[in-house]
Amino acid sequence: MTVKSGSGIYALSMTAVMAAVMCVLAPFSIPIGPVPVSFTNLAIYFALYLLGWKRGTVAYVVYMLLGMAGLPVFSGFRGGIGHLFGPTGGYIIGFLPMALIAGLAVRHPNRVLQLLGLILGTAVAYAFGTAWYCIVAGSEVVPALFLCVFPFVPFDLLKMVAAILVGPVLRERLERAGLHPER
Repeated sequence: MTVKSGSGIYALSMTAVMAAVMCVLAPFSIPIGPVPVSFTNLAIYFALYLLGWKRGTVAYVVYMLLGMAGLPVFSGFRGGIGHLFGPTGGYIIGFLPMALIAGLAVRHPNRVLQLLGLILGTAVAYAFGTAWYCIVAGSEVVPALFLCVFPFVPFDLLKMVAAILVGPVLRERLERAGLHPER
């Protein structure tokens, strides 16, 4: 049986594949303090370019649910619902509105507007993550910003640029091959 690229089964399969890609990339992190540099947002950015904002966000929700169920897919190969209550739990939650905001932005043909949308979405994730870190760690906002935001800005800007440069190319190639789920 052949599954056509325009079918619901194909779109669902592509969404599952991108959730799996998140599960593979996200656990790898670079520890630089209480919050590591994670590849989760890079995987989300690519999912948004390849699947569109709805399916890309659903792929993230699937990844998040798998991690909450205990699979070691969160940064540092951790998992479980208890991880949401740790110092990085706010980022896990914050990536959801990030995916929605950034996903809407990547639809625009102007790459500067795409970048602004990725920055805005990431800023929202930073806000969720930093607020939660302040609650869990009992930290004031300014020290938390120096621990949880400022060190990550250069890394995240590089991830955004990579997504903006590579994401549309991959999407176009999938479309040309008749393999894009929105076809």
